[in-house]
Amino acid sequence: MAESEINYIDIPQTGFSSEESTRKERLAAEEVAEKMASTPEKCDSQKQREEENPMEQNPADEGPSFQSPPPLSAAACSRCPCGEPVNFPNGDGFGLSPPPVPTNYRPIRAPALLTPPNTQAVILAPVPQAQKVSIVSAPYSFQIPCRRISSPVDIEHFHNSDSGRSFMGFVVALSESIRSHKISDECYESPSVKGIVEILGIMDAWIDEIPPVQQPARYGNPAFRQWQDRLHQGQELMDRLLAPDIRASIPEIFPYFTDSFGNAMRIDYGTGHEANFAAWLFCLARLGVITENDYQAVVSRVFVKYLGLMRRLQTTYWLEPAGSHGVWGLDDYHFLPFIFGSSQLVDHKYMKPKSIHNQDILDNFSDEYLYLSCVAFVKKVKKGHLAEHSPMIDDISAVPNWGKVNSGMLKMYKAEVLEKVPIMQHFLFGSLIK
Repeated sequence: MAESEINYIDIPQTGFSSEESTRKERLAAEEVAEKMASTPEKCDSQKQREEENPMEQNPADEGPSFQSPPPLSAAACSRCPCGEPVNFPNGDGFGLSPPPVPTNYRPIRAPALLTPPNTQAVILAPVPQAQKVSIVSAPYSFQIPCRRISSPVDIEHFHNSDSGRSFMGFVVALSESIRSHKISDECYESPSVKGIVEILGIMDAWIDEIPPVQQPARYGNPAFRQWQDRLHQGQELMDRLLAPDIRASIPEIFPYFTDSFGNAMRIDYGTGHEANFAAWLFCLARLGVITENDYQAVVSRVFVKYLGLMRRLQTTYWLEPAGSHGVWGLDDYHFLPFIFGSSQLVDHKYMKPKSIHNQDILDNFSDEYLYLSCVAFVKKVKKGHLAEHSPMIDDISAVPNWGKVNSGMLKMYKAEVLEKVPIMQHFLFGSLIK
């Protein structure tokens, strides 16, 4: 007999007078009431969590199929009012096992978007706006860049500066340039854009010349350090892009470029390195090497080539994710393709944010849309359900339209990348980014 089915009132009271039976029933009821009154209250955090997500409450709260007995003392559980022991099929007293849970029951977790502590600040923050990049003019004062951020105060000072607003505005302008465009769409490709794509192609070929070494560990192949050594010796690559009168800027812009492809010592890569690539492109815009007419090609040709190179480096040398947010992050390595990719899909007639759950769409359109490409790559390198290993991406798919996704991504990039000391402490400052 299950404990929840026991009705002490209906148990035959043989061998006792009605007065004595009534007294024992009253004592048993008082003992049960006393134990229930002494049950500790739920903590505030548990109450708040259950209010936010009622489905996370104890399965016993979901309906009659999950009824469980009230908390009783061992004495009250093991004996009925008549004083005779009660035998339970699944154990006796307090050790009674809980009701069986249906095999298809799956607790619903709290939304991932509510997990980061600064979510409210991100929601309330204004959407960053595009800004024109001011071009430097002679006489130049190029300098070797150095690190200058070590605290949140330094980060606030940077974002309040003209360079900080201009850099974020440059990222927004790139996002707007690719809005509603596929990667393969025709666009203006200047000699500078073609030169950058050619440089990235040369670096991609180095991977074939430097194969990974055999080792027991999966991550952190030391052959990546040989690839990095070749990169640091390739300052002549900048000569392909810069006119003779601005080649004096190479000592300033080349460190941004070398830091764009991971760290040789740690054999890792993350959003900070990706931000350095955006900073390098920003420096080229400051020098007038690329203009606003190039922005669409910078995303659809240059950044796509850069992303392909990094994906290959990540899977060939298995770079460690630098500062990964774990399951609460978008991607272990990248952020910018989610911004550019969501902009591509704004006002798309058929594909909505929830379309990422359609495998046919990912298979057929990931070559044309960066957002879909990122989701497809995440599902390729991580096993299991998307909601389990990437709940942030899964939750964003519930947003009604791509415009809201894109504006949210821009705010999140500023808050989660450009305002984080562990990331920005490695950012470099010189005469082009002050």
